[in-house]
Amino acid sequence: MSSPTGPANGLPVRMPRPRPAGRHRRPEPAVAPEGAPALVLAVPGAPSAASRGLAEEIVSIGRSELPGLEARIGFLEGDDAEGSEFPALSRVLSSVAGERIARAEFARAAGHEVPAPTGPDAVVVPLLAGPDADLLRRMRQAVMDSSAAAELAEVLGPHPLLAEGLHVRLSEAGLARADRARLFTVTTAADGIIVATTGGPEAVQAAAVTGMLLAARLAVPVKAAALDQEGSVAAVAEQLRSEGSTLLALAPYLIGPEAAEGLLDTACKEADCAAAEVLGAYSALGKLVVNQYSAALGLTQGAAAH
Repeated sequence: MSSPTGPANGLPVRMPRPRPAGRHRRPEPAVAPEGAPALVLAVPGAPSAASRGLAEEIVSIGRSELPGLEARIGFLEGDDAEGSEFPALSRVLSSVAGERIARAEFARAAGHEVPAPTGPDAVVVPLLAGPDADLLRRMRQAVMDSSAAAELAEVLGPHPLLAEGLHVRLSEAGLARADRARLFTVTTAADGIIVATTGGPEAVQAAAVTGMLLAARLAVPVKAAALDQEGSVAAVAEQLRSEGSTLLALAPYLIGPEAAEGLLDTACKEADCAAAEVLGAYSALGKLVVNQYSAALGLTQGAAAH
C-alpha cells in the first residue's frame, strides 16, 4: 500500500530525470515545418519489387528522422499509368503539385484564409551515392516534364556515413575488421580496396573522396575505379598489386538500383577479387536523404523544428 510520499514497503521511487541545461542539453527533435514541400525519392534503374522495398525502407527511416515529413517515391523508369506500383517520377511530381492545389482550394471553401504557396511543390532527392551525369540529366528532364515546381537536391555523397556503410558491408563479407580498436584478425581481410562506381569521371572522383575516408578507417590502400568503363577495375587492381597489396576486395559505391545487372560480377572476375554487397538499405541513407532535402530548402535544425 502506498502513501502520499511513496511506497509503504520502502521501495525507491523512480523520479523523472531532470533535463540538462546549458550546452549539454539535448536539442529538441526536428519536425517538418507545416506546409513543407514533399520529399520525392527518385529511384534509378529498372523498377522491381526489390528496388521498391529498398526505397520504402529508406523513406521510412527518413520519416523517423524528420517527423511530419511528406515523402513519396518516383521511379525514373516507372509507369505513367494511374495506380501503377512503380509510378514514374514525373507523374508523382505532378500528383504532388495537384494535391497541394486541391488542399488549398478545400481550405478556402471551408472559409479558411490560405496564404499563397511559397517554395517548391517538392524536393527531388536522387537515390544516388555519387553524381551519375546521365541519371541526373534524366531526373532533371522528369522534373521539367511534370507540372510541379520542383527542386532537384544533391546526391548523397561523398560523405563519411557512406564510408561507414562501405566499411560495414566489407566487414559483413569478412573482408575487413568490424572495428580497428579490436585486436582480433580476420584472415580474409583485404589489404587493398577498390571502391567501384558508375556514372562517369565525376562519380569516380566522388567515390575517391569517400575512399579516402574508408582508407582512414581501415588503414589499407583504397583506390576508386569505374565499373562501367571497360578495364578500369582491372587496371586499378593491377596498380594496387604492384604497390604491394596481395588480397584485394571490391567495395561497390552503389546503393543498388542504379547498377546494370552483371557489372559487379564481371568486374570481380577481371580483377580476381571478392566483393562486398552494395550499400542497399543501410540505415544512414535515410538520414542522408533528409539532410539533402533540408539543405535544398535551407532548413537548419532550429528551422526544421518550427
